[in-house]
Amino acid sequence: MRVLVAPDAFGGTLTAPEAARAIIAGWHRHAPDDELTQAAMADGGPGFVDVLHEATGGELALVTVRGPGGTDVPVTVLHVDATAYVESAQACGLHLADPLDPLHATTYGVGQAVAAAIDAGARRVVVGLGGSATNDAGSGLLAALGATGDGPLDAGPTGLADVTTVDLAPARARLEGVELVVAADVDVTLLGMFGATKTFGPQKGLTDEQVITVDGVLDRFVAAVCGTTPAERRVADAKGAGAAGGLGFALMLLGGRVVSGIELVAGVVGLAEQAAAHDLVVTGEGAYDFSSRAGKVVFGVAEVAAAAARPCIVLAGQVLVGSRETRAMGVEAAYGVSDRVTVEESMGDPAGHLADLAQRVARTWSPHRQE
Repeated sequence: MRVLVAPDAFGGTLTAPEAARAIIAGWHRHAPDDELTQAAMADGGPGFVDVLHEATGGELALVTVRGPGGTDVPVTVLHVDATAYVESAQACGLHLADPLDPLHATTYGVGQAVAAAIDAGARRVVVGLGGSATNDAGSGLLAALGATGDGPLDAGPTGLADVTTVDLAPARARLEGVELVVAADVDVTLLGMFGATKTFGPQKGLTDEQVITVDGVLDRFVAAVCGTTPAERRVADAKGAGAAGGLGFALMLLGGRVVSGIELVAGVVGLAEQAAAHDLVVTGEGAYDFSSRAGKVVFGVAEVAAAAARPCIVLAGQVLVGSRETRAMGVEAAYGVSDRVTVEESMGDPAGHLADLAQRVARTWSPHRQE
């Protein structure tokens, strides 16, 4: 039996490659003769560069940038020929904000990483979005690339409160001749009831009252950057503009083209071709829930498996949807580590418990009954 193992990272406990290796190790305990292929995945969020490096090789360059709270942090830029891959979470991710400070957190470091990629000779820059601690509409990135305003662009949404004019010309000149691709993990817009602040602001630390205030600040920032008419502001209403707290919006202002992060990664790793060459596709993530349908790895992998007429199953830390919803996502079955151990126990040895789960699941799905 041939099994393709294509998981996402497991929420701060396992990278996607580590999760894939744990699944393979556990599966082989039950079915050592099965042929398992590792195809770690990402959707633009944390792990984006690691997964692409494993799939493509390429050259890694370490760059020091300003983190979301102002402290310097390391960012790894992946160069593959004339293309550079930048992972925004490395520069402004939630794991870098302790404590969370969404009113002041900045995306300045993402802009610095993009600038470093261009300075190194990249003519195409792909920026993976997801997992950010920021909600500044990408104003920090714009500042790092040369944009100016009549107020600070690199001090989070608080700094944008009095901004009425913004000059993007220097930033656009910085990117002249460079193709900019935005690999987004969500397709939310920037503003409003279903926008970035309302949807993701609370998990970044915004209170209900602050959500309303910050959304208003970003609305005025859009007017300062774009204008006040619906036609001028339409970039803020585009799908993906709200990705990573509005980083999508800023990159689109600079000519960035938004693509699905999972589709981009799937294309690079040849997921469709690999799925067609296997009997079963196994994917997974830390928490398999309703958000898994919104541009995430599990749903994207399940779609690819369905197109290849191959069954797809999910191994997750926690399964938070029922069987009906699971099948609606194109997944045959979902299995959770937390079905057997507590969340606290699983966090103590995530790779070991995931391998144990894979061993149990293999008893159901592999015809090789070795035990």
